[in-house]
Amino acid sequence: MATMDSLIGLVNKIQRACTVLGDHGGEGLSLWEALPSVAVVGGQSSGKSSVLESIVGRDFLPRGSGIVTRRPLVLQLHKTDGGAEYAEFLHAPRKRFTDFAAVRKEIADETDRITGKTKQISNIPIHLSIYSPHVVNLTLIDLPGLTKVAVEGQPESIVQDIENMVRSYVEKPNCIILAISPANQDIATSDAIKLAREVDPTGERTFGVLTKLDLMDQGTNALDVLEGRAYRLQHPWVGVVNRSQAEINKNVDMINARRKEQEYFEHSPEYSHLAHKMGSEYLAKLLSKHLEVVIRQKIPSIIALINKTIDEINAELDRIGRPIAADGGAQLYTILEMCRAFDKVFKEHLDGGRPGGDRIYGVFDHQLPAAMKKLPLDRHLSTSNVRKVVAEADGYQPHLIAPEQGIRRLIDGSLGYFKGPAEATVDAVISIWCILLLGLRPQP
Repeated sequence: MATMDSLIGLVNKIQRACTVLGDHGGEGLSLWEALPSVAVVGGQSSGKSSVLESIVGRDFLPRGSGIVTRRPLVLQLHKTDGGAEYAEFLHAPRKRFTDFAAVRKEIADETDRITGKTKQISNIPIHLSIYSPHVVNLTLIDLPGLTKVAVEGQPESIVQDIENMVRSYVEKPNCIILAISPANQDIATSDAIKLAREVDPTGERTFGVLTKLDLMDQGTNALDVLEGRAYRLQHPWVGVVNRSQAEINKNVDMINARRKEQEYFEHSPEYSHLAHKMGSEYLAKLLSKHLEVVIRQKIPSIIALINKTIDEINAELDRIGRPIAADGGAQLYTILEMCRAFDKVFKEHLDGGRPGGDRIYGVFDHQLPAAMKKLPLDRHLSTSNVRKVVAEADGYQPHLIAPEQGIRRLIDGSLGYFKGPAEATVDAVISIWCILLLGLRPQP
């Protein structure tokens, strides 16, 4: 039985291959869309970036006002046994990033490379892999934050463009939705929950996350949401407490932030009974375990899709012709394979398995014998001509056996007569073959 590490790692490799091959989902048969994934959805300023950084335990995402995430970020987390943490981008495979400030800059630069310095968005994902002993094996897709109004510098269609992009991910049946909602706003107005309800009305694929619990008005709490009374999902709600902006400005590290988060839940009068099911660390483990379950369920359909795609590609290659290798051995093998394939089909025609064999037989039974009867072989092989050819080739020396040079000339001359009918026979068979296979007549 495959382990969780190998299952999630396998999906990670397939996702990277899809990106390299230009499969980002969309129209037609898409392997990318068939792969289970966790899409992170939330409105702007919902705390989406802080949740991701808390799961990773590092500051690595660009920050700022307006739309910061303008391309999907496929974040693949790999748990290691120890050693230094580092990150790698698919578009820069030979470069390791140990400085996560440089990771943040690379995300911004790679986003600008596709979208420019404008505030446009693109559905071409950025692939980032992070290797660390402090993470769980998990793959998350960070999507642009949902917005309601286009601000200065943004096209009027930006609101709908972002929703369409996010929807294209979360409406797929294999997508796990991580809906981020701030606790200091009414859950009924949550952009993430609204979209999740539309594409997943039963809540089977949705995990709800409440952020900013520590910023709620005094005397209020989010127990109705966390305990599933305000909006019920098939999976438990998880509350998180992220770093404040002041803590971010002071570069408070994630280890201390996680510790403070756990202390908040443990000592909170409202949430202490839920402390073991709250926090970013619990959320990461919950998602990793569920992703493994979904991958196991979807393996048969993924294999079936891959096999179907392989068959379709092979059929297309057979139709247009497969590429020929550069080395001589491979070329010889290709030629032999083509000859074997031709021989097999040709025999099927002659044996009656395919139509047209009788016409080919007719060439050899009628056309070739008729042409052979017209050859002047009786004159070429007459006694007088044989004597003349032998004399010219070997002179008038006596021989105990037939002279070799003379016989060779007679044979060569006879073969020369055969050349015309033989070529006409080949041309006739080619003409029949072209009609049978292609419905065409050969060019003169």
